[in-house]
Amino acid sequence: MLRNGAAGGGGPAAGGAAGHRPVRVWCDGCYDMVHYGHSNQLRQARAMGDYLIVGVHTDEEIAKHKGPPVFTQEERYKMVQAIKWVDEIAPGAPYVTTLETLDKYNCDFCVHGDDITLTIDGKDTYEEVKTAGRYRECKRTQGVSTTDLVGRMLLMTKAHHSNIDEDLDYRKHTDNFGKGPKGHSPWTGVSQFLQTSQKIIQFASGKEPQPGDTIIYVAGAFDLFHIGHVDFLEKVHQLAERPYIIAGLHFDQEVNRYKGKNYPIMNIHERTLSVLACRYVSEVVIGAPYAVTADLLDHFRVTLVCHGMTEVVSDKDGSDPYEEPKRRGIFQLVDSGSNLTTDLIVQRIIKNRLEFEARNQKKEAKELAVLETSRELMLGSWNAAASPSSGGAKSSSREDSEQGHRCWCAQDVLA
Repeated sequence: MLRNGAAGGGGPAAGGAAGHRPVRVWCDGCYDMVHYGHSNQLRQARAMGDYLIVGVHTDEEIAKHKGPPVFTQEERYKMVQAIKWVDEIAPGAPYVTTLETLDKYNCDFCVHGDDITLTIDGKDTYEEVKTAGRYRECKRTQGVSTTDLVGRMLLMTKAHHSNIDEDLDYRKHTDNFGKGPKGHSPWTGVSQFLQTSQKIIQFASGKEPQPGDTIIYVAGAFDLFHIGHVDFLEKVHQLAERPYIIAGLHFDQEVNRYKGKNYPIMNIHERTLSVLACRYVSEVVIGAPYAVTADLLDHFRVTLVCHGMTEVVSDKDGSDPYEEPKRRGIFQLVDSGSNLTTDLIVQRIIKNRLEFEARNQKKEAKELAVLETSRELMLGSWNAAASPSSGGAKSSSREDSEQGHRCWCAQDVLA
């Protein structure tokens, strides 16, 4: 059971402490197929200041530099706005981050991950703000990328589920997904996610329900946490003046029982972080029972149980999992107004598989070219330092070269 912090948490109040000018932070990106890696980047950025503005690129800009996105710009705008550390979004942000953009939104600096973002002609999109000293870097979340998630959808294996021992074969296939002829870029390639208690604490760190709160329980897979889930949770949030929403997440094997195929695409640990990042959710129950029992309702003092318009699959014994809340008269169907489901997202990916693989190969080729250029620059600096005529110590020159490389190579959490 994990409690969430207030929306926009992670740093001081947006207005800043008394006598303190609030520090305004800028982030930008495509934010296509938003996952907990994006949320973690925004959490870190928010902690560096008092107010976080997130610029989201248009479909046209993304198509120009990377290839067509999976989600529309309107879907991506709403997904980013639903992340609890985001104070404001800037729709239609330019792909190349400039001082003009930072000044327009009165931001002190921009923050991005320790990977790289390149324009269509292979230039660093953050070069201008780095040169001006208005750039900060945060750690990229290992083990999650759009490439990996798409690979899971296409391979139709279950190795990404918890307690499933197919990992070696799965890794062999995902390691080759979308890979170009010269190998993997360390930023776009696939790596393994390892859940830690610290990561959960960073995403949760929340509050207990207070007197007067309406405790609402929702349950499901919340797989590939998407705009359909956000629309549903937003509608549920509007049902009460002071809602306290508890989301019950089913274990992977339970989800696979009622969804079939290779669902869930994201395992229980990944789904937990995705839901915790949503501003409408107050608490998460990891491995919630499929049937909403009397014990569960009493334990959490639930006053309302909500479900969307999707089909409710019977429990293993054929019973209705919502029988108890219906008996108590606290069950309510909620129409989110969205028809987007995890199945439809997978269909989008499958339909555009070749295009997506080509996009990743093109992106990796640019990143590998940057790495090769960087290695050559470092080797040149090292050789110059080793030369008797250089007049400098080897260790000092090497450190300077490495420091310059770290400063130069950075960006886009979105693979």
